[in-house]
Amino acid sequence: MENKKEMRKWLEDFNLNHPLVIAGPCSAETEDQVLRIAHELKDSKVSVFRAGIWKPRTRPGGFEGVGEIGLKWLQKAKAETGLLMGTEVATAAHCKLALEHDIDVLWVGARTTANPFAVQEIADTLKGTDKIVLVKNPVNPDLALWLGGVERLHMAGIEKLGVIHRGFSTYEKTKYRNIPEWQIAIELQNKFPDLPLIIDPSHITGDRNMIFEVTQEALDLNYDGMIIETHFDPDNAWSDAAQQVTPDALKQIIKDLTIRKTDDTTDEYSQKMKKLRANIDVLDANLLELLGKRMKVADEIGQVKKDANVAILQNNRWNEILGKMILEGEKKGLTEEFVLRMFKAIHQESIGHQEKIFNA
Repeated sequence: MENKKEMRKWLEDFNLNHPLVIAGPCSAETEDQVLRIAHELKDSKVSVFRAGIWKPRTRPGGFEGVGEIGLKWLQKAKAETGLLMGTEVATAAHCKLALEHDIDVLWVGARTTANPFAVQEIADTLKGTDKIVLVKNPVNPDLALWLGGVERLHMAGIEKLGVIHRGFSTYEKTKYRNIPEWQIAIELQNKFPDLPLIIDPSHITGDRNMIFEVTQEALDLNYDGMIIETHFDPDNAWSDAAQQVTPDALKQIIKDLTIRKTDDTTDEYSQKMKKLRANIDVLDANLLELLGKRMKVADEIGQVKKDANVAILQNNRWNEILGKMILEGEKKGLTEEFVLRMFKAIHQESIGHQEKIFNA
């Protein structure tokens, strides 16, 4: 699959002067609920109404969606409001029913994207469709797996493709429900700059109070749109209550968002950026030089451990370094999350160097 300008055509066909907005409840609960939310979003910047019909839950026993009857509610909402309709599909049966009910936008969920067999089944079922098909990132931070899902659909002759960034699972405790791992989405943008990229702040944050912050960060990174879960009574929603916003709150979020220019061609801007980027280049080179020196010390430590028959991993020392570096990082305006990620990467590289010494 190669990047082509035509990848953006379906998005450009909306003729919007703002990012694409997809919104609606996490789950379709009742016909009245679907219709009420759709009507409250009708006269806004929302172009696509979303509602989960089938809900894959982490553990059994929870609400798993109303099923096929919900598709009829979406049809009715479309007839009454003119909004396009969208929902998640996870099986061939879901796809067939969605097509039969003329759902406009389909997306592959994070759990499904992680399973190439399931994605291939969906691609085979949707082969040649003119519907918009979006692929959420897999639950694990694997860019190849994410792009692999898009490629399977592309090979099935589906032209209206895009991706949704909904964050990645982690065993660590963070302020996010699913950590963004922005660098993975940025790398995807670099490989396929014309593949529409949509932020899902609801699933990244798991907290309605953080929706604006994450959406703005995504728009600052040139994302093309957002998909935000919206409910008239979020606290009593049947699923993911904490991350849903009211229609009025959504409208205010959209109003408050700042849309950045992709570039500035003035001489003043160019000169300032040229100077600052030159400084960054020097600092980056210095960082690599320091890291190289650090790894040489790690090699020496590995040799000392090998000679003394001492294990590579020293947990007490590692925890001592980590705690100290987090405190030092805070003094320099660095977040704990960043410091943790950086030093874990450095530590892993140091272990790799010491293992080579041990195995030599």
